[in-house]
Amino acid sequence: MGINDERDIEANLQIGPTDQGMVRLFVEGTGIEIPMDFDPDEADDIAEEIKAAANAARSVKRR
Repeated sequence: MGINDERDIEANLQIGPTDQGMVRLFVEGTGIEIPMDFDPDEADDIAEEIKAAANAARSVKRR
């Protein structure tokens, strides 16, 4: 599966700080929970990548 492959799967995403000083991305779907912890600097890098992807997506023509 790649970034452009669509799937009919529902999932919830939660983002927040942990009590250990990490930033957690928590993905929950049917039968699965994925906690991903990042130090604050890594989280900043991820946020920048998300913003860059959002800007790039805005420039794509919709079908």
